[in-house]
This record gives sequence, C-alpha cells and structure tokens, in this order.
Amino acid sequence: MLYRVYLLIIGFCLAFSSFVSAQTDQDAFYIRKIYDVALQKGKAYDYLYHLSGDIGGRLAGSPQAAAAVEYTKQLMDTLGMDEVRLQECMVPHWERGGKEEVRIVNSSQVGSLDLKAASLGNSIGTGPMGITAEVIEVQQLDQLDSLGAEMIEGKIVFFNRPMDPTQINTFSAYGGAVDQRVFGASRAAKYGSVGVLVRSMTTRKDDVPHTGVMIYEDGVPQVPALAISTNDADLLSRVLKREAVNVYIQNNCRNLAPKKSYNVIGEIRGSEYPDEIILVGGHLDSWDIGGGAHDDGAGCVHALDVIQVFRRLGYQPKRTIRCVMFMNEENGQAGAIAYRDASMKAEEFHLAAIESDRGGFTPRGFTCDAHESVFEEKYRKLTSWLPLLEPYGLRFKKGGSGADISRLKPQKGMLFGFEPDSQRYFDYHHTAIDNIDAVNKRELQLGVAAMTSLVYLLDQYGI
Repeated sequence: MLYRVYLLIIGFCLAFSSFVSAQTDQDAFYIRKIYDVALQKGKAYDYLYHLSGDIGGRLAGSPQAAAAVEYTKQLMDTLGMDEVRLQECMVPHWERGGKEEVRIVNSSQVGSLDLKAASLGNSIGTGPMGITAEVIEVQQLDQLDSLGAEMIEGKIVFFNRPMDPTQINTFSAYGGAVDQRVFGASRAAKYGSVGVLVRSMTTRKDDVPHTGVMIYEDGVPQVPALAISTNDADLLSRVLKREAVNVYIQNNCRNLAPKKSYNVIGEIRGSEYPDEIILVGGHLDSWDIGGGAHDDGAGCVHALDVIQVFRRLGYQPKRTIRCVMFMNEENGQAGAIAYRDASMKAEEFHLAAIESDRGGFTPRGFTCDAHESVFEEKYRKLTSWLPLLEPYGLRFKKGGSGADISRLKPQKGMLFGFEPDSQRYFDYHHTAIDNIDAVNKRELQLGVAAMTSLVYLLDQYGI
C-alpha cells in the first residue's frame, strides 16, 4: 500500500513538473513574439517623432502641453481601448521669457565673456536691467552657514559641486549633486545673496546648460537662479582662483496663475480580474528648451506602444491594463497627486504600476518598490521570472519606482521603475539637445518589448 502511495506521489510530481515546464516554454515563446512585434512593428519612435519633434517642449501650462494632451488622447482612441478619458489637474504656469544672459564683466584674464546659461524652473526674473555683482564659489550648501551674511550679502553665489563621476549609476551621482540646484537659491538668499548660479547636472564636459526645477522656501526672499554649462563652470572657477569676478545676469522669467491641464488615461479592461490594475505610464510634460525626447517623451511612447503591441498580438488581458500620461512631473507633480487622490477615493487596487522616466536607452531591467509589509513576498515571486527575462538582458533590483507612481504605495501593489542604461541620460536631461535625434529607434523599441513582457507576466500570474 505504501509503495502505491509513493508511486502516486512520484507520478504527480512528474506530471506537475511537465506542466510547469510546458507553461514556461509557452511563456518564453510568447515573450519572443512580443520582442518580434515590438522590434518589427512597434510605433514608439513614430509617436515620439511627433511628440518631441513636432510639438516640442511641453512645459505644464504651455500651449505645447495642451497639444500633447490632445495628441496622446487621439492616439489612445485609435488603439481601441475600452475607455479613454482626461483627468483634470491644476498645474503651475511658469514662463521662461526671452533668452537669458550671464556674462563675466571686465575680468583681467578673460575680459567680458558670455557664459552659456539657462534659468532654473520656477525662478523669478531679474527685471530688464539685470543684476551685476561679485561672485562667491561654494561646493556644499552647508558652506553658506559658515560663510554667513558677512561674506555672502550682495553677492551672486556660484554652486559648483560636480556630479560624482565615480558613481556607476549616474542617477546616484545626480542625487548627490542636485540639492544645490533645488534648494541653493533660498539657502543663499537667507544670507543676503542677490542671485545664484549652479553648475549643470551632468558628468559630461560641454557647452550645454541644463535647466531643472528649483524650490523657493516660504518666508525667504526670492532671487533669480540660473544654471551654466560645465565647461563655463570650470572656466569661472579657474578665473575666481586668481581674482575677484563680477558677473552680470539678466533673465525674464515669471510665475503666472495656475492653469487647468490633464492626465490622459486609457485602459483595456481585464476579462477575469478587472479590478486588478496594471499601470504603464510616463510624464507628458517636459522642460521648454528642448524636445523632451528622453525626458520623458520616451516613457510616454513606451507606455503607448505596450498597448499597440498587445493589440497587434490580439492579446486579451485577464487584468485591466491602464496607460497613463501624467502631467506636471517636472515642476509640481500635480498630475500624480490628482491621479493618486482619485484612485484612493475610488478604492482602486493597482496590482502593479510601471513608470518609464529614465530615457529611451538600452533596457537593463526594473527597479522595484512596494509597501514594506508586502515587498519581500512579492519580490520573491518576481525572481522566479528571471529565467524568462535574463535572455533579454533584464533583471530586477530593489530600489525606487517613479515619481508619479510612488504615491500609490499604500495600495500595496508592486511598483516598478523601468531601468535603461544610465550612462548617457544626463548628457541630454533638461537640455536643448534632448531631441528626437538623440534617441536610437532600436533601443527605444527594446524598452517597449521589456515593459510589455513584464506586463504579460504580471497579467498572467499576478503577484
């Protein structure tokens, strides 16, 4: 009798193993089909050509942002989703105005010399006459406290801390330097500074200034803040080591009343578990000085092409797949807040959310995050899919997700950040050269395939 039980157990194990193997083979074949379609018949590059090349920079509140909302809504309509809608949000409305001027004045070493500059987002303007003042260079925000008003009052503070080139992950290098751009103006103004210059956030030495958001502290005088290119930052630093330097700055920025804008949302309802949502998305807004191709046109078209690839394959999802174009990630996150609030009010459950906001470069995998009470269990499930994804150079690693989806963490689903190779991202990030010609079509479409493959596994098996 015991012998028969053993035989039954062995037979069951062999049958189950055979079933699992067949299922794994089926998934591997389907993922291969996803890659074939994404690489041969993907539309992401075509979508991006219009979004970045024709519409261009899409700063929240601008006519270009409104055009991007209409364009992506129309695209979703053509993809045959079950529902396409706009979700209202009030966004800040900042305008750069005319071209900025930053000039070294009457230096004994270089004479009067124009520097390549871009106003930081949300900065005030100098007025038409501009400001001329002596420059003082610092590396760290805390240096201001030791210098005090005696050394800073009436001067332009020059923050010149480079991104750390030894960091392999350039996002880590960015995180270690960006505080001076975001908070430097108010920290300097506390001690009487009349303006701020910031070294551009890139490891590359070039003549391209990088804009980006800065934040004024309540109750602190507001002063104009501009970034200068890395080459010009090095030049200014060299001159300052030999003599006192006066710099003239003039910009025309202004903050206007908030404007109504929208997130763009489309979804395919699940056939078996419609209340379990798998979100794919990027942020539709970009800075105004370039085409916003990598940041974050690429993320938007990644998400849109996930839907196109599934439609072309005739795939009917078990769970609801929702595509979201978030508005105003760059200087306020009004879209992310509006989406979170509406989702929590509706008592939705996002089984998973995938955000692409790191450019359109070669995929390396996904970073993962979730509420601490569920993270480890869910992450273990993900690792069982690695044999299906590693042949395509994809991995999972613990870390963040994305600015727009991170607010969904209380729902206790899994949050993913699409992670392409990071080495070139900050060459283009927030610049006038972040245009369609900076994007490689094949790399972009590989990102679509990677995201679609993860959505497929999440939809098939849950997490």
